[in-house]
Amino acid sequence: MRLSVNIDHVATLRNARGGHFPDPVDAARLCMASGADGITIHLREDRRHIRDRDLERVSAEIPCRLNFEMAATEEMVAMAERLRPQACCIVPEKRQELTTEGGLDVLTAGHFLAEAIARLNAAGIETSLFIEADAAPIEAALGLGAQAIELHTGTYAEGPPEAREGQLARIRAAAALAEKLGLHCHAGHGLTYDTVGPIAAIPQIIEVSIGHFLISTSIFEGLPTAIARMKAIIAARRP
Repeated sequence: MRLSVNIDHVATLRNARGGHFPDPVDAARLCMASGADGITIHLREDRRHIRDRDLERVSAEIPCRLNFEMAATEEMVAMAERLRPQACCIVPEKRQELTTEGGLDVLTAGHFLAEAIARLNAAGIETSLFIEADAAPIEAALGLGAQAIELHTGTYAEGPPEAREGQLARIRAAAALAEKLGLHCHAGHGLTYDTVGPIAAIPQIIEVSIGHFLISTSIFEGLPTAIARMKAIIAARRP
């Protein structure tokens, strides 16, 4: 299982003072040196954390599997076509939200989503959709031409502990369906040391994207230690 580290909130900390430190590009470099398998960056429409230049520099300067999280807009598709990251994950985006609140609504998606996926595929980019762990959106993702899906784990990770087993059952079933349909299966949102293990134990899930928890924990533990600890938990639970 690959661990892709989301560095968005290094940029959040930088932007709080309006300067240049801490540099998200330095964070990406340290993540890779510390054992991360890739870097995730979400360039939002309002540029609240990552800026265009951050994405451009990571793409140019850091040898890594770069996963570009983006809304399905002309601006972001054109950016991806220019930079050619290894992967793009199309996510829902609302201006007022603090963070992504749920899976992309692929069942009522407009025509541009299919066009965006086709353009990303044509550029040689592995395209995934961030969706809920249910059969209908997974089947819709396949029909739209996506090569992968990322299952939203926030309801599982951030919900009441007594509800986790039921949520895990949903995720297991969704991952099995994705494999049956020939889709690569990733997972992410809200995962921590305490919740990543059961996700790592699902053999069809080949990548997790974790950001806020690792960046926050690194304040106390340091980023290399936090990444090493997360990788060890994942490795211990893989089938």
